[in-house]
Amino acid sequence: MNILAFFAVAVQSTRNLWRIGQTVLGIIFRHPITGTSIIPILPDGRIVLIRRRDNGLWALPGGIVDWGEDVPNAIRRELMEETGLELLSIRRLVGVYSAPDRDPRIHSICIVAEAIVQGKMEIQDTLEVMEIQAFPLDSLPPGQMSHDHSRQLQDYLDGLTTLA
Repeated sequence: MNILAFFAVAVQSTRNLWRIGQTVLGIIFRHPITGTSIIPILPDGRIVLIRRRDNGLWALPGGIVDWGEDVPNAIRRELMEETGLELLSIRRLVGVYSAPDRDPRIHSICIVAEAIVQGKMEIQDTLEVMEIQAFPLDSLPPGQMSHDHSRQLQDYLDGLTTLA
């Protein structure tokens, strides 16, 4: 293993430990964790979805907002970590989803935004993501999506801004 690969593994391991620590602190202090979901739109209009490794379901990219990080930077970081895509702009707020049961792991509040993106789709976080694919609006994958992402995506397609 070369030195760059070693440091990449070390950084990823540290990042994963930090995320676990944040989740544990949220549970201990009984406060919801804030996260993001991103509706990435490629220049040709297709929507990018990921297939999660933990449950095998399609999902919107996204994740927890890190301590000291604002939501736009969390969107930029999570998009790059999960898809390899570059954020060009955040187009609009789709909604804020806060139902206590929306995430089976923890109570989280999810801020969902539409984002214009570019670049080459490439999995960066192999522990979380097993597949990336871009879908035309009329050919989204059928069936249940992870968490409440089906609702988030439907609200987006319906042009809604939702507080739920």
